[in-house]
Amino acid sequence: MTEKTTLNVTGMSCGHCVKTIEDNVGKLDGVNSVQVNLEAGTVDVDFESNQVDVKKISDTIEDQGFDVA
Repeated sequence: MTEKTTLNVTGMSCGHCVKTIEDNVGKLDGVNSVQVNLEAGTVDVDFESNQVDVKKISDTIEDQGFDVA
């Protein structure tokens, strides 16, 4: 089932941060799209909940050195 979530992420400061998150989250099985809003400090993810969950997405972002609120 397709779901959408918006995560509040701190520690993002530049285009490289955006690319890092979009590339790494985008590689996860079941993730359809990832959109980072640097100014708002949010990450919008469209994903298949039967393949990946919000915790896995959050952990992937945190593994890149960012904090998910």
